[in-house]
Amino acid sequence: MTTPDVVAQNIERIAALFPHCVVEADHAPSGKDAACDVSTKKIDFDLLRQELSAVIVDGPKERYRLEWPGKREAIVTANMPTTNTLRPVRDDSVNFDTTENLYIEGDNLEVLKLLQESYLGKVKMIYIDPPYNTGNDFVYNDKFAKDAETSNLESGLTDEAGNRLVSKNPLQPNPESAGRYHSDWLTMMYPRLKLARNLLTDDGVIFISIDDNEVHNLRKMCDEVFGEVNFISELIWQRAFSPKNDAKFFSNSHDYILAYAKSIDFCSIERLDRTDEANEKYKNQDNDIRGIWTSGDLSVKSYSEKYDYQITTPSGRIVTPPHGACWRVSKEKFSELCADNRIWFGVNGDNVPRLKRFLSDVQDGMVPTSIWFHKEVGHNQEGRQEVKALFDDKGYFDGPKPVRLLSRILQVAGVKKNDIVLDFFSGSATTAHAVMQLNAEDGGKRKFIMVQLPETTDEKSEAYKAGYKNICEIGKERIRRAGKQIAAPQPPKGGAESANADLFSAESNTKHETQNTEHETQNTKRTTDIGFRVYRLDSSNMQDVYYRPQDYRQETINLFANHIKSDRTADDLVAQVMLDWGLELSLPIEKTKIAGKIVYKVDGNALYCCFDEGIDEAFVRSLVDTGHTPSDNETPHATSLRPIRIVFHDHSFATDTAKENVRQLLKQLSAETEMKVV
Repeated sequence: MTTPDVVAQNIERIAALFPHCVVEADHAPSGKDAACDVSTKKIDFDLLRQELSAVIVDGPKERYRLEWPGKREAIVTANMPTTNTLRPVRDDSVNFDTTENLYIEGDNLEVLKLLQESYLGKVKMIYIDPPYNTGNDFVYNDKFAKDAETSNLESGLTDEAGNRLVSKNPLQPNPESAGRYHSDWLTMMYPRLKLARNLLTDDGVIFISIDDNEVHNLRKMCDEVFGEVNFISELIWQRAFSPKNDAKFFSNSHDYILAYAKSIDFCSIERLDRTDEANEKYKNQDNDIRGIWTSGDLSVKSYSEKYDYQITTPSGRIVTPPHGACWRVSKEKFSELCADNRIWFGVNGDNVPRLKRFLSDVQDGMVPTSIWFHKEVGHNQEGRQEVKALFDDKGYFDGPKPVRLLSRILQVAGVKKNDIVLDFFSGSATTAHAVMQLNAEDGGKRKFIMVQLPETTDEKSEAYKAGYKNICEIGKERIRRAGKQIAAPQPPKGGAESANADLFSAESNTKHETQNTEHETQNTKRTTDIGFRVYRLDSSNMQDVYYRPQDYRQETINLFANHIKSDRTADDLVAQVMLDWGLELSLPIEKTKIAGKIVYKVDGNALYCCFDEGIDEAFVRSLVDTGHTPSDNETPHATSLRPIRIVFHDHSFATDTAKENVRQLLKQLSAETEMKVV
């Protein structure tokens, strides 16, 4: 038994009167405020002094910005280099040698750092659905290979005995007594967003799903990371279609999707396809030869004296703008619109004038609104049902987003047919599903990069019992099954007999067109890239061996004869070299033999890798000649076929002299080729 914490009680009393004066503290406060820290909460004495004074109190320089305990740590974390690497996992991949899609397992902070060179300024759209900070576990603690228990202890989710300190109810946010629950979340998100921004193209866009718990903090953080001027919209998605009667105050039926541009000057949001419902508003009440139209209000609320004038209707009635408003156009422009029959006074010519808008003028689509209803883009139950349909009616994943929602985001983001889409909180991989489906529909070759932490599934869950030990296993299998479903040929409508009968009908031409369209669709599906390369985050391929000079022994020195870890393969080294040289991990890799040695060719002549022993001048001549392939009608550009980069293993050379001789010979034979030794 312990006595009451008087300091904590005093802080609570002050919080009741001045809640904004009680703030989150650092993990280990020191100095004069150390005694005030209870559950990582403390008093901001500068604010409190101001509340108790009728005059302005001297204090720290005021500035408008988002601050939290751990922000400096987050900045340092984003800038800190990584020694980790990505290792290919062929057994988990689909069409490894031909696909351009990627699925990467591992902490997304480390992965984003590794992708900086290869994908700098290349990603058209990023979508993420990060942890909402609702009390559920999130184990992104920015330390590689930490388990959930350690992460929970360090972030204050549990105590040393494993007792949970914050709510696990997904509908109940972490209590304020958790102290750092906002700060921990912000510290987790900040470096990831900073690194993600670097990957966007100049016209790139990021969309972030979030709910009420952190939307206010996320908006401020994104203003800082992306720039307030690059804010596009705070979309509202109706994720639920029926109210919860057990809600304490309001039944929350929506989430938010924040949209930011890399640069608002280059960004554009695409219009949506027009719907039958939207077109129903268009009529042709005056038989205008320009076709159907609708009308809009001619007045605006922003007042200007120049646009405040009387209008006489065809019936002779005089009308003026509403009080405090004015007309949308000048008097001269109004006369021009009347002469062009673009003003509508009603059937009897006695109504307040309205401006006619023709459907033919807006055929390029509709401007997206900031509220997305579930009828248009799906709801959370639809997302769940989509996953269940792929997994034999088993609900292996909670809260997946519907494919229609991601399809809408891809559309408004203007993701073109060859663009790259990134999701580094990929979960059940809805984003990958939506990208493959869109490619199947329009013949596109969009590429996706999914990144997911292999967070373990609950041992009591259906997913765990079915063999899916972590979320990555669910995501990869979802892509496999969705890909097969998308690529599967669809049976012709009405069957073969119906199709034959149609050939002799009056509508045979239309039927032929329909069949041709369906045939084209089937061909598109067959060529859609439904594969993906799996890479797994791991420690460096190089040995981590550190000794003091006095500790060196012969067996220690022998370790350096091969500084590559014993469990690493040539595929691992090729992947690391591609990252080091800033090459995309989706580039084609060909394994071939030249002069008896195995050579890996990446994207034709972009990179050659050979890790065999016995590399000498004769082999280099063969290597360069193979890339050169001279012919009788050789042009001056033929040298471009030679390898741009060549990589060897350090043990490939018998001596340092042999290595240097190869380097010098390569400069003579192919001066533009860069050589590296690992």
